[in-house]
Amino acid sequence: MKVVILAGGSQSTISDSREGIPKPMVEIGEKPLLWHIMKQYSHYGFEDFLVCGGYKVNTIKDYFRDFYIYQSDITVNLQTNEVQIHKKVTENWNVTVADTGVFASTGQRVSRAQKYVKDDLFIVTYGDCLSSINIAKLVEVARKQDKVITMAVAPTTGRNVALRIGDDGLLKNGNDGDMVQAWTNACTYVFKSEVFRYLNGNYELDKRLLPILSEKNQVAVYKHDGFWSPVETMRDKVDLENRWNAGIAPWKVWNE
Repeated sequence: MKVVILAGGSQSTISDSREGIPKPMVEIGEKPLLWHIMKQYSHYGFEDFLVCGGYKVNTIKDYFRDFYIYQSDITVNLQTNEVQIHKKVTENWNVTVADTGVFASTGQRVSRAQKYVKDDLFIVTYGDCLSSINIAKLVEVARKQDKVITMAVAPTTGRNVALRIGDDGLLKNGNDGDMVQAWTNACTYVFKSEVFRYLNGNYELDKRLLPILSEKNQVAVYKHDGFWSPVETMRDKVDLENRWNAGIAPWKVWNE
């Protein structure tokens, strides 16, 4: 199953680097957010990735082109430019990096990914969020509910929009649905290929697509009552760095 990672937003304002980089390339523990996200999905057996880039997409292309070099010890002959790899360390991933436009909306990025998506179901996630979501269970719920979209929701952090969820496990509009416990969009979805019929405009997924499909009872939810964090501020980055360095990163579900 293809995992589509939305990584085309504007320049990160939380990087220590003076040179602008895409936010998904901001490092936690000397590894970019993209690496952390892919390690999570790989843990559950999802290793076919499509990175939808935009702002400085070549930074992302360069990273994956030279990925095995970054992971391995090397010897470089400076006269011949010959590179010798010692104990090659890499991942069993297939990674496509697509330039989906600097100013494209999230809806447009998914629409432009269509030519790379061959299966009826595919995953869409944001490149600036980390979580401990059980991806296998999310996909299981998506198959069971059989809706156009199944979205992961998590307890709101207080700075996110609270959603209304019905007893039937579907996202609701207006005043319908449960607000006893505040759940928010955890920026991880399973889409059916049918979704491409609705991606015909320049709009964000959460602001336009979700309301349209929830009105049709076509947005199921998977409740993740665990760790989830957007990486929006320097405070977020420092918190995640501290967790990683202390060996208590809750999103690190893989073993190594």
